[in-house]
Formats: sequence, C-alpha cells, structure tokens
Amino acid sequence: MGVDRSIILCSSFMILIIFSYRPVSVKGQLLTTSFYSKACPLAESIVQATMKAYFLLQPSIAPAMLKLLFSDCFVQGCDASVLLSGPNTEKTAEANLNLRGFEVIEEIKNEIELACPGVVSCADILALAAREAVVLTKGPYWEVKLGRRDGNVSLAANVKSLPSQTDSITEMLRIFANYGLTTEEFVVLIGAHTLGTASCKNSIAHRINSINGSFSTGLNFNPLFLAMLQQSCPIGGDGSRRVALDTGSELVFDTSIFKNILNGSAVLDIDQSLLNIPTIYRMMQQFITFKRFNTIFVRAMNRMSEIQVKTGFIGEIRRNCSMVN
Repeated sequence: MGVDRSIILCSSFMILIIFSYRPVSVKGQLLTTSFYSKACPLAESIVQATMKAYFLLQPSIAPAMLKLLFSDCFVQGCDASVLLSGPNTEKTAEANLNLRGFEVIEEIKNEIELACPGVVSCADILALAAREAVVLTKGPYWEVKLGRRDGNVSLAANVKSLPSQTDSITEMLRIFANYGLTTEEFVVLIGAHTLGTASCKNSIAHRINSINGSFSTGLNFNPLFLAMLQQSCPIGGDGSRRVALDTGSELVFDTSIFKNILNGSAVLDIDQSLLNIPTIYRMMQQFITFKRFNTIFVRAMNRMSEIQVKTGFIGEIRRNCSMVN
C-alpha cells in the first residue's frame, strides 16, 4: 500500500516553512515585533502616550531614557536589572548615580499591568521607551523586537563592565565588539549624544582647566568653542551647571553632533577623540547625511537592545520594575 505523494510534498513544504521562519535570533533566543499582539495589544500605545506626556513636561526625559537603556544592556544584558532598587544594586554604582527616568518606567508598567497583568516585561518597556525618546525628538521610528524577560540579579560590582566616557576609543571599540557591535554601529550610537547635557564638574572642567589654571585642550579643540566652555564652566564655578552635548540641538535628534565634532566643538573627550581615527573620521563625514545615519542608527539600536536578552523560561515578568517578584 503506497503513500500518497501529495501528502509527502505537503508535509515537506510545511517543514520548510517552519524551519525557514526565523523572526529574530539572538544567540538562539527569539524576539519578534508581534510578541504582544494578542496578549497585550495596547502595550506600545501605553508606552507612547506616557512617554509623550512626560516629554511635554520634561523634554530632558528623552536622553535620560536612552542612557538608561544603554546602562542596562551593557551590564549583564538587556534585562532591566538597572531598574532594581536596593543595597548594592546597579543603580547604586557610582557610574549610575546620575541615571534618571525610573519613575517613567514605573508609571508605564503600572498602566500596562492594569491592561494586561503579568504579561509585559520591564526590559521590553525600557526598549520601547528608548525608541519613543528618539521619535519624540524628531528622530527615526523603528519596530522594536520584543519578548525579553526581566533578570533577577542586579549588582553594583557588575557595572565595572559599563563603557565609560574616560575609556579610550580603542577600549570602547573592544567592548562594543565583544557584544557583536561594529565600529560603524559604535559611531552612530555615540551620535545619540546629539541629545542631552553634561555637568561642568564631572564631564567638562578637567578638559578645559588644569589645577593651576593652564589649559589642557588637545589638538582638536576649536579655540572659540573652548572660550565658550571656559565661560560656562569657570574655575571655582557651579560644578552642577550643565552644558548641551550638541550645542544648539540638545533636544532634537539630528546629526549636528558630528558637524560639531568635525569642527572641534565636542563637549566630551570621547566625542572629540573620534577625530583621531581616520576610518571613524570618514564615517562621521558620511553620517552628516541624515538618511544614512538613521538607517545605521536603527540597526545599531536594535542590535544593542538585543544584547544577552533573557527569553523563554529564563528570568521573569516583574510585577514591579524596581523589585523581583
């Protein structure tokens, strides 16, 4: 008794479809843009509405969200561990003491829990909020791949792996490469410095004034910009005063940060030192074209937000983003 050939062909075709469908693979872990389409279809709308409400009252929440995601993903992966409160957690580490926006994530989480309790992770909320931060400042929109779960461990000691603005470009590139991010993706993520500010005491004073009052400027400093910084952050002045990272454009997501760097007008050491590497110099010249920058930035944000994600039965879905269940 033979087997119907049409059944074999149909079965083979179905197997091919099953094994060909690969939404997004992150070292064997799957994320999809439609992860909550049935379980919590209002999740993204809630994130968008809450972020917009906060942004209208406090525009500086946009760069704060981007920094929060960055600080989470580069320490034990994108698992919302940076949101956990308590002694010796990541948020208590010196490098994270200036992080903001925790209350925004908590409000989003509370609203989502009312709509669909126990479904949406804090890690996914953070990834979506970072996307909205870019959109609200006139940057590109992209579909965020979802399905992350929340971690149970948050240790201040682990924050030592977080890239620092005092690291050399070589060290930065090494860290990014360890997470599978390319030099081009590193440069566009630095481009997120188009948003936000830096304090005189922690980020600027050491660049423009030595202890005895002489200048330590480096070869790439624009003299006119140096004079402006010295006026904004004088010796003995208010160290808490903040200066825009991208002069004249700190609340608009654009590529003017690269124009300023190429002109010797970068606020941060790490930004200005990009000029010292010829390949990166050429990349910045190309990224001034906004369309190309947007394309690479979206790719980089997606890849960064997928670093060592927890999925499946690993981790949990927290009821409260600041504590484990």
